[in-house]
Amino acid sequence: METKKYLDLIAAELSTMPDFVKEYNFGTNHSLTTTYQYLTEIRRFFDWLRREGISDASDNQHVSTATLANLRRNDIMLYINYLGHIKNQQGHLNSPTTINRSINALRSLFKFLTITADNNNGQPYFERNVMLKIDSLNNTKTLNYRAHILESHMYIGKLKYQFLDFIEKDYEQHCNQHAVPAFKLNKERDMAIIALILGTGIRVSECAGVNVADLNLKKATLDVTRKGGQRDSVPIAEWTLDYIVEYQKIRQARYSASKKETAFFLTRWHHQTRRITTNAIEKMVNKYSASFGHPLTPHKLRHTLASELYDVTKDQVLVAQQLGQKGTSATDLYTHVDQKKQRAALNEISETDK
Repeated sequence: METKKYLDLIAAELSTMPDFVKEYNFGTNHSLTTTYQYLTEIRRFFDWLRREGISDASDNQHVSTATLANLRRNDIMLYINYLGHIKNQQGHLNSPTTINRSINALRSLFKFLTITADNNNGQPYFERNVMLKIDSLNNTKTLNYRAHILESHMYIGKLKYQFLDFIEKDYEQHCNQHAVPAFKLNKERDMAIIALILGTGIRVSECAGVNVADLNLKKATLDVTRKGGQRDSVPIAEWTLDYIVEYQKIRQARYSASKKETAFFLTRWHHQTRRITTNAIEKMVNKYSASFGHPLTPHKLRHTLASELYDVTKDQVLVAQQLGQKGTSATDLYTHVDQKKQRAALNEISETDK
């Protein structure tokens, strides 16, 4: 269902785009979510080009490569400035992260048009890539500040076990009584999902995509499909296995799952058995964590595992491998999360100075 949703959204975006964007989309290997996000950013850019009179196209479908080839750095900087002064659906100004996503989408498109594309003459559409002159926005917050914010939104140490205990023993008393039957139906599944993300660091989309054949409980490993479709295999924390086994015991009977059903995490919808969606997992985690008093997202569960794994190993490469990241730049933040150690070191310096 999640895959079909994104395929439909992508098809809708492409229907309003020029042929060269369709060629670009065909020639890239992004995940479905990234593909959709990039296409929405390209649409927003084309809208701006036409509104500003830089393109005289009547609609986005007729924006030409000649217009893109003749753009100057100042044009792109004006667009970035425009993005920084408009508000999102929540009424907030676009963050540097959001603006950088737009920059990355345009970089990807311009790389295709100037390097990858092979038109009828065996050449790219044009040679001059204006996006090579555009830097990403710096995040003005220091790693320490971001780490402090991040730590307040994680379930470090005993807190993750307390969270799972709360779901098992106390949540029923906190939820709306009309929701109790659904809670009892899905409790083992929900706890297994949360435990698996906390015990492996997989992304929420990767969790929704887990198949029965992907789990090897004897070896405590999980095969996972990463962004871009790459297959990976990661170890599972041993404490997680009991939650998975408890869900396994009730999976077939509780969700009327046939032996041919490949999806591991299931849901029942209108008397039909289906794979749980990414969106359903996000809502479920938010529901339980808000009731627990520490609201968070599945992504913060992933952060929890990364931080604790780095704390034990001090190995950024190992953390990156566990998370399925291609480099260690995204793991820099986890080296700053535990500020108690920073404080202890400062106090130790103070003691030696006395």
